[in-house]
Amino acid sequence: RGLTDISLLERFIHLRYVDLSKNKLKDLAPLSSLTQLLWLKVDMNLLTSASMQEMPYLQVISFDSNQIMDLEGITHPLLASLSLKENKIKTVLGLSHDQLFSLQVLELRGNEIETTAGLGVSKLKKLYLAKNTISSLEGLEEFEQLETLHLRDNKLEALDGFSDSMKCLQYLNLRSNGIKSFQEVEKLQVLPVLQTLVLMDNPCAEEPSYRLEVLSRLLQLQRLDKEPVEEEEREEAKNIQQTRKEKEK
Repeated sequence: RGLTDISLLERFIHLRYVDLSKNKLKDLAPLSSLTQLLWLKVDMNLLTSASMQEMPYLQVISFDSNQIMDLEGITHPLLASLSLKENKIKTVLGLSHDQLFSLQVLELRGNEIETTAGLGVSKLKKLYLAKNTISSLEGLEEFEQLETLHLRDNKLEALDGFSDSMKCLQYLNLRSNGIKSFQEVEKLQVLPVLQTLVLMDNPCAEEPSYRLEVLSRLLQLQRLDKEPVEEEEREEAKNIQQTRKEKEK
């Protein structure tokens, strides 16, 4: 509706669900009196900051498609899901587990993030970082509860940074990066419960024996790219792995 002023909302102190998407808002200060708020959607506005007064019951926020440049000032204790897709965020610094100890889902795709270093919310279960400019993975060893990590369309050429402490990571999407060698794929062996790996549209996926090369290094995979792993394929991958081990001896 092209709204620029939402001060009228200050008097509706019992509102629980508010959707202010597709307006021209630059300031959310009038929402500070809505202390019962559970769910807030302010996509497609003109916000340059996600900072708000702390909301004691707020559980879901979406700030997609604004002009937000950092993650400072987000301190809602019950917040479980935070979405900041398609903004101008360059660094993941600013979020704190001490203030966001309920946060489980963080959506940051389509920003300008270069590294994962400093992301201070280690209890996440789902982390979406597709369509950024990430070239290095740092600080991931803290994410012991992470189940899903989405890194499609970044600038990764090496797969350093994964850790055996990531004992819940089941789904990893690395589509459309710059992974050239299967030696890099081998580094994913540290992930004990990895079940689904998406690696298509990387240089290594052009190799004729691509699937077997990956599976022989990651035998526990249930799905590679869009295809489930067949039992015959797994047996063949086991044989390749065995042959490789014998050669190394």
